[in-house]
Parts: sequence; structure tokens; C-alpha cells
Amino acid sequence: MIALSDLNALPRDAFVAKLAEIYEHSPWVAEAVAGQRPFASRTALHGAMEAVVAGAEEARQLALLRAHPELAGRAAQRGDLTAHSRSEQSGSGLLTAPADTVERIQALNRAYAETFGFPFIIAVKGLDRETILARLEERLQNGAGAEREEALRQVGRIAALRLEALIEPA
Repeated sequence: MIALSDLNALPRDAFVAKLAEIYEHSPWVAEAVAGQRPFASRTALHGAMEAVVAGAEEARQLALLRAHPELAGRAAQRGDLTAHSRSEQSGSGLLTAPADTVERIQALNRAYAETFGFPFIIAVKGLDRETILARLEERLQNGAGAEREEALRQVGRIAALRLEALIEPA
């Protein structure tokens, strides 16, 4: 963990490096807020990052969504997840799911990606496998616009949880 005052005081490149994976494989978000320092709170930093994502062009938002790994997908099976994603998926029991559950998740992941053009994204902290599967099935019923908005909301929630784990409470 790092104190917010220490994070604010880092040189620009170090600040960006420290926050580079808050938004999965999207250091551009941290780069965009580096010049807005100092941040008064973790919440203010998250709000600034969320504003950058909200103000990004649709293509960049879609790239952000597509940067997220599938839950219990190929990257997880190969062990190619970022440390954040591995920890999050492991904590929900996705990485230790029985083979039949993994097959079900992967089939739903394929259907979701074919429908929406990006992987299913959900902040898994505090959720078990069955809850995640139920939400995946529910969200497959959404329209494209509503689901894109929900996926971006989930990305924001994931980012907030990652910042909470990184930055010491004030």
C-alpha cells in the first residue's frame, strides 16, 4: 500500500506506473490524470479516472472493455492474468471451479462476447461462482447500449476496489 500523499508526490512516470493496471491494460487512464495532482482523497482520484473513461471516445472505451480477460477463460487457464485479475477471480472461486462449471462459464462467455463484442465484466469481489453465473445469464438479456454502460460501470467498480487495495486509507 502507498499513502496518497506519497502517490501524489511521485514523478509522473512513477505515478503512471503505480496506477497503470487499475484499469486493465489501460495505462492511458492514469496518464490522463497525472497532471491533475494532487488528489485530496482516493475518491477524488477515482472520480478523475472515471471522468477520463466517460469522456473517452467510444472506440477507446471499447478497447478498455476488450482489455479485460474472460472470467475463467483461456488466459486464466494458461495463468496469463494480471496479478489483479488473478487475485479477483481466485477470490470468487472461479479459478478452482469444477470442469463442468468452467465449461458452462466459457460457453456463456462465448455467447456474451458474440452478442456484445467484449468480454463479460463484473466486479467479482464478494460474489461467489453461482452469483456470477446468474448475473452473466441475466446480463445476456440486456440491449447492447445498456450492457455497454453496465460493463463500464463494472470497470469503474473494479478500479475503485483496486485503488482501495493500493492506497492507504486517509
